[in-house]
Amino acid sequence: MVRSGLDCFLREFPPALVDKRLGIVCHAASVTASLVPITEALSADSRATIGAVFGPQHGLFGQTQDNMIEWEGGPSAGTGTAIYSLYGQNRKPSPAMLSPLDALVFDLQDVGARPYTYLWTLKYCMEACCEQGIPLYVLDRPNPIAAIGVDGPMMTPEYYSFVGGADIPLCYRLTIGEVAGLLHRHYYPSAEVSIVWMQGYSRNSLFSDTGLPWVLPSPNMPTPDTAIVYPGMVLLEATNLSEGRGTTRPFELFGAPWLDTKKFRSLFGESGVTGCVLRNHDFIPTFQKWAGRECRGFQLHVTDTGTFKPVETAAAIIMAAKAASGGEFAFRTDPYEYEYVKPAIDILTGSDYFRKAVIDGTPLTDLSNEWQRERLPYIEQFRYLAHYEEEPA
Repeated sequence: MVRSGLDCFLREFPPALVDKRLGIVCHAASVTASLVPITEALSADSRATIGAVFGPQHGLFGQTQDNMIEWEGGPSAGTGTAIYSLYGQNRKPSPAMLSPLDALVFDLQDVGARPYTYLWTLKYCMEACCEQGIPLYVLDRPNPIAAIGVDGPMMTPEYYSFVGGADIPLCYRLTIGEVAGLLHRHYYPSAEVSIVWMQGYSRNSLFSDTGLPWVLPSPNMPTPDTAIVYPGMVLLEATNLSEGRGTTRPFELFGAPWLDTKKFRSLFGESGVTGCVLRNHDFIPTFQKWAGRECRGFQLHVTDTGTFKPVETAAAIIMAAKAASGGEFAFRTDPYEYEYVKPAIDILTGSDYFRKAVIDGTPLTDLSNEWQRERLPYIEQFRYLAHYEEEPA
């Protein structure tokens, strides 16, 4: 069984943190192997004191459902410990938040997809700690889809946002500790960063292989199966296709009232994507896009994680949906994750290339070849960023 960074941290507590006042960045999934929350474990530990608790998007317990739904902190009931939101008035810990602390401990469960905002909360925390001169400890956790090959386009700096703040692909295979190493190396080399690595972890694994308990890291990430499809299916958020929010299988179900499923299936079948099956499954979302309306659609079933490419599959879905929409398909134009100018699809994919390719009818093979070319420098970087076994395909 894998031992998480948190369990390693508690087992071999860093001597430099003994009798120090710590800030803890955590959420519902920040638990030990026996499901004890990090705040409870450290409160019962006499070696350090919790000075403040920080929560990311979706709150400390996943209580805020959707994107751009902010929350604010306050004193903890019963203990009086300050609770700060990093998805409200602040995205980055302020000097006033950090000044009473001796160190910041970061423990969030990531899902291996660039648009998932916890990576960028990590980047902001690293920047704040660097500016204030306090050490940052990152407790590593499994990338739940590390066995899935590197996939999708790279990020370009002019499209940085809170759903992408470093030049990595959409599906990147690194653990959050390894991403911390990348951020430290390329953005904040003067920061004092310590990574508490896992024990017993192999990169060529899925979350189900780790033996660790799955706790929802966000409201629409109910199972490890969701994480497998998410790096691609998150792109549907930038369209008028439902990505299954408002159902019990978000990102696995997709569709729209206008979708011609027979035509769609024929077009998707010509894409050449492998490792998955689409099963007809209509649904009625209870909230978000098409709430209360019947969507004609499908459930995406992954049948072979060894050949499944989540981003290429989602690209094929978007292309087929556009062709089968009778002119109804559209990319969203409203604000997305606090970007008010660039289209949502551009900040999700990292440039305007994919959007223009879809509009122009560019073949999926051309997209795939371009993305492979873009990723070559990242593959070279991977060799020195990777702490654990296996390299990307």
